[in-house]
Amino acid sequence: MVPLYDYDICNTLSAGRCSLLVETLRTFNASKIREDFPILKREVNGNKLVYFDNAATSQKPTVVIEAIASYYRQYNANIHRGIHKLAEEATLAYEEAREKTARLTNAAHTEEIIFVRNATEGINLVANSWGKDNIGKGDKIVITIMEHHSNIVPWQLLAQRTGAEVVFIEITEDGMLRQEQLEQAIDHKTKLVAVAHASNVLGTINSVNAIGRIAHRQGALFLVDAAQSIPHMKVDVAEIDCDFMAFSGHKMMGPTGIGILYGKKKHLEEMPPFLGGGEMIKEVHTTGASWNELPYKFEAGTPDIAGAIGLGAAIDYLNTLGIGNIHDHEQELTSYALNKMSAVKGIKIYGPRSSKDRVGVISFNLGDIHAHDLASILDEEGIAIRSGHHCAQPLMEFIGVPAMARISFYAYNTEEEVDRFIEALEVARKVFNL
Repeated sequence: MVPLYDYDICNTLSAGRCSLLVETLRTFNASKIREDFPILKREVNGNKLVYFDNAATSQKPTVVIEAIASYYRQYNANIHRGIHKLAEEATLAYEEAREKTARLTNAAHTEEIIFVRNATEGINLVANSWGKDNIGKGDKIVITIMEHHSNIVPWQLLAQRTGAEVVFIEITEDGMLRQEQLEQAIDHKTKLVAVAHASNVLGTINSVNAIGRIAHRQGALFLVDAAQSIPHMKVDVAEIDCDFMAFSGHKMMGPTGIGILYGKKKHLEEMPPFLGGGEMIKEVHTTGASWNELPYKFEAGTPDIAGAIGLGAAIDYLNTLGIGNIHDHEQELTSYALNKMSAVKGIKIYGPRSSKDRVGVISFNLGDIHAHDLASILDEEGIAIRSGHHCAQPLMEFIGVPAMARISFYAYNTEEEVDRFIEALEVARKVFNL
């Protein structure tokens, strides 16, 4: 059997499954796509699973699971160091995943792609490696009130160490950034602007191209948190002209524990290492050490080799489905869900009114039911949603609620599942006498 690092998706499937996939691509039939995801065959509490928690983590297609298993079964070895056959195969698979990521994001250089554990680690890498040498007392770091904690806490920690100021841009009632406040906040004191491409709570798609231009006019660098965008829409780092971008593999049908930091080569070359140890060095002596070339300077120790290979397989699968097709499907599904949910008595929906302004994420509250209680009722019906503050407590405080319930879609979700969700909301209304 040929290792799955060198494959065409159809070559890994039977002839019948390949024909099914080709037909699925022609029509983008989510019901057929579902057959590629073993977990979606599960039942929960006697009901067929409806998985609406994709913003937390996505499910994995068989080709990703098989790619990871194939690595461990056939060519498990450490990378870069060995010259035996298994090490060569593992190294090739790992580096092919980097190349696939570079093509997906349209990075100018493959070495601009750094493997990390997740978007959180990528942002922390920038805050510690770039921030400590470039942020000082009186400088400003501009972010938004809708950021995930991963794009808040690293900057707060940096500001505490350096005496810099973290400035939050507020949002309108319908969940859009206040443009006038943004333009006023980004000034000559601003050294970094860090913004989510899409909100994990409101679903809002931010105009990162325009925000980046404002940042660069003031001489600031621009970081994009693409964890909620890159799995669902085309994201081009050259078009955005961002200096850094971070995202996680597990939200884009890949495995957990693998993520990406993109950085412009000129910045990465100037930055010191984030972690010290094996692989990230060129030479080590008793008197000191020198650093490896990019990207290895930032990849200390044995990395998540299987995770990178799985991510590469996920990128292949996403490319086969077509990112544009996925985006169109999710927008249609989000529009359908918003219309259905708007008719539910007592519901409060947060974020942009139009599905065109958001990814497939809808946060809401139903009457005075706490989001956790609502999630429990829906779980009894076999429907998996997320509830709580969604790692966005400043946003919750700004809106004035302790928690929200959230549904989030992906390529394998259907209108029939939305209908089941609406029926379950009515069950919850009856249970709580709304």
